[in-house]
Amino acid sequence: MKDLAKRFSENPLLMPKDLQPSSPDLQIISLLNPGVFVFEQKTWLLVRVAESITQKEGVIFFPAINDLGKVEIIEIPLNDPDLVATDARVIQYKGLDYLTTLSHLRLLCSDDGIHFYASEGYSSLFGSGILEQFGIEDARVSKLEDTYYITYTAVSSNGVGVGLRTTKDWKHFEPKSMIFPPHNKDCAIFEEKINGKFYALHRPSSPQIGGNYIWLAESPDGIHWGNHQFLLGTRKGLWDSARVGAGAAPIKTDKGWLEIYHGANAEHQYCLGAFLMDLKDPSKVIARTLEPIMIPLENYELSGFFGYVVFTNGHVVEGDKLTVYYGAADEFVCGAHFSIKEILSALEVPF
Repeated sequence: MKDLAKRFSENPLLMPKDLQPSSPDLQIISLLNPGVFVFEQKTWLLVRVAESITQKEGVIFFPAINDLGKVEIIEIPLNDPDLVATDARVIQYKGLDYLTTLSHLRLLCSDDGIHFYASEGYSSLFGSGILEQFGIEDARVSKLEDTYYITYTAVSSNGVGVGLRTTKDWKHFEPKSMIFPPHNKDCAIFEEKINGKFYALHRPSSPQIGGNYIWLAESPDGIHWGNHQFLLGTRKGLWDSARVGAGAAPIKTDKGWLEIYHGANAEHQYCLGAFLMDLKDPSKVIARTLEPIMIPLENYELSGFFGYVVFTNGHVVEGDKLTVYYGAADEFVCGAHFSIKEILSALEVPF
């Protein structure tokens, strides 16, 4: 198993202690895989910031957004027979699932792609409305012409779906509501129309029949999506046997559309791989890596809020150099360089 990543020596680039919580009542638990884009000659991250409150003995607390758009704290005794709290990320109460943290998206920029800071006048993005009451997560950013399309995971008691907001200046945002209903996530919009249509990767899920697979959709306007097609599945006995999901927007190469994706096994260990789609018809997968191109190796990837995880939603392309920003152990934001040619050479046919 060969790891192709050239990790930044400065990793982790961001840790929870580096940022201030959104409210004095909350504390930052973890920073997760950011969306990435270039704007005004700077590299920007749209970091998922997961917050909660200090726990007390005998009680579990978790935050949620109420009907008025305010954060309220829900309290449940640990000895409540209707409570199932065996996962650090999700609890179940009276048959319903809740997140232990509330996430928002924090805008940070950098002049060198390594040191990130908050820029005055650029606000965080928070959940809004009943479909985002448990927060918004895992943003992916695609630019088409002069518009940035921000897809993200919208979480509520009604399920997990894909929300969309657009912007031209990162100060004013147009909400487009939920574009893929539950259960769906990992949506990445292509940064170029194909045959006059928008295309997107997404991941509907079914725990009973089917699985956590990557699908393809098309749209006339980037808002209304249809012609859904299965694209890429899991592989029994391999590193991506339990689930697969898209990373950032596919990269256009002379060989085809290159997509960096995440995969996990039954032990919830996350690695990165790649696959290639036809330039004119992305529903055709040409090749796929048999082995991961990146696996958790460093201590900051192996140990954290949820260990043995590398997970990306964003990158910057500069010729052959691909700079991937990724979440490590569901707690830290890190960076790594790849060679696009080296990734292409690792693809195998058949897949």
